Amino acid sequence: MVFTRANATSVADWTLHDLRDSAAKRMIRDPKPPLTDVQWVLGHHRISTTEQYLEPAEDEVVAHVLAHQARRAAEPVKPVMPSPGYRSEVLQTLLGSAALGGGPA
Repeated sequence: MVFTRANATSVADWTLHDLRDSAAKRMIRDPKPPLTDVQWVLGHHRISTTEQYLEPAEDEVVAHVLAHQARRAAEPVKPVMPSPGYRSEVLQTLLGSAALGGGPA
């Protein structure tokens, strides 16, 4: 009845299954409880049914990739130390002089 009233007064169309999915995803994201505990709470007979919640949502993947790129952009460029026998002018062409410890490429 709570969902029926909430759905009637808003543009949402929530169900108890939506609430269950949300709870399952939150439990899965918490590193403390093992997957078998989440399986038990959800009442799944097979662990493979619970494993479907392990796949991240697209917006989570995008957020993680953007955060990774921001961390990488904040790191200073580390010069590459080539192995003996490689010609530095070839490496500068391939990697840029900044990657080899020189100025901007």
